[in-house]
Amino acid sequence: MAQTIQGIRGMNDVLPQEVSQWQFFERVSREWLAAYGYSQIRMPIVESTHLFVRGVGEHTDIVEKEMYAFEDRLNGEKLTLRPEGTAGCVRACIEHGLLYNQTQRLWYMGPMFRHERPQKGRLRQFNQLGVEVFGFATPDVDAEVILMLADLWRRLGLTGLTLELNSLGDTSERAAHRAELIKYLEGYVDILDEDGKRRLYTNPLRVLDTKNPALQEMAENAPRLSDFLGEESKAHFEGVKALLDDAGIAYVINPRLVRGLDYYNRTVFEWTTTELGAQGTVAAGGRYDGLVEQLGGKPCPAVGFGMGIERLILLLEAQNISAPPQAPDVYVVSQGDVAARYAFGAAQRLRAIGLNVIYHAGGGSFKSQFKKADQSGARYALIIGDGEMENQTANIKVLTGEQKGEQQTVSQDQLVSVFSSLK
Repeated sequence: MAQTIQGIRGMNDVLPQEVSQWQFFERVSREWLAAYGYSQIRMPIVESTHLFVRGVGEHTDIVEKEMYAFEDRLNGEKLTLRPEGTAGCVRACIEHGLLYNQTQRLWYMGPMFRHERPQKGRLRQFNQLGVEVFGFATPDVDAEVILMLADLWRRLGLTGLTLELNSLGDTSERAAHRAELIKYLEGYVDILDEDGKRRLYTNPLRVLDTKNPALQEMAENAPRLSDFLGEESKAHFEGVKALLDDAGIAYVINPRLVRGLDYYNRTVFEWTTTELGAQGTVAAGGRYDGLVEQLGGKPCPAVGFGMGIERLILLLEAQNISAPPQAPDVYVVSQGDVAARYAFGAAQRLRAIGLNVIYHAGGGSFKSQFKKADQSGARYALIIGDGEMENQTANIKVLTGEQKGEQQTVSQDQLVSVFSSLK
């Protein structure tokens, strides 16, 4: 007996009974994005490794520890399964001239890959919805993408999420803060954990993002980036906050909020929940004005966010929000060779007028077929047997609702028109 092959750890199957929740999220998301004027873009799953080293940052956790990078054995190219979507989206926009004298509001959805310890809400292959906006330098676009997410939570029925905000300032401001931060952290090198020591000179902001209780006091007293912000950065951040205040969106200023990617500047934000344990971030993003130029394009301001769909699905389940049931309109049961052949064609004709129809394949008794019809949740059963074929008729039985159990006989010539009136 052949040995069974298991799926790869952290790369999960989404089973039929789970898919309806995904489709619910996807359907609501598409309507929501259309309402704000966003267009979909689809990028490849595999990109040049250099794209992420250059765009995400050589000393980020993603590039140093998490990327699925490999060499193409046919031509020696260094390739990577995409760990996030922004760099690939920027690459596509530059390559196809989408940013030449124009603005863009784009979105994408699909799988991303990071090699880390799989846990609830954190997989090695995970699905992400991302939004990217190009060509706007003003704070109103920062506020809009944050407000969009508040609107999505409303559309999905989610409650209890917290918005955290911070500003990372501009390049020169971050550089001045970085120098002071390194000097400060050098005084605590003896108590830093291995991650902290590794990041001290490469990514010191991430040292402050520690979850180690022993380092919390040190992190709390570290120099704050907000103290290094210039007038323009401060004005931009105040503009974002004012628009959120006008819209009635509550937020918490978190001066320790940093992003794990090098390309962010000025506004950064996270929507978080306490209902998913350690994986509390549901959506996160911010402004990244220098990335387009960094990847070879002309200077172009940009802002965006990403959200893990698996975490959204877990949060929907935690709040007992279920997708509306998707049941067929008609379940076709038949008995006898001639009746089964006619029923097969009748099912096709009903689908042609827009009905969702299940034809019971494989035969069986009327009793067993009706059991399947009831389990399907269909509104109607179309019943055709030898007697109906002799009389050129068909029976329609109501399976759900107040009229459940009622039945009517119609001529086969009227079958399509009768069901058209029942739609």
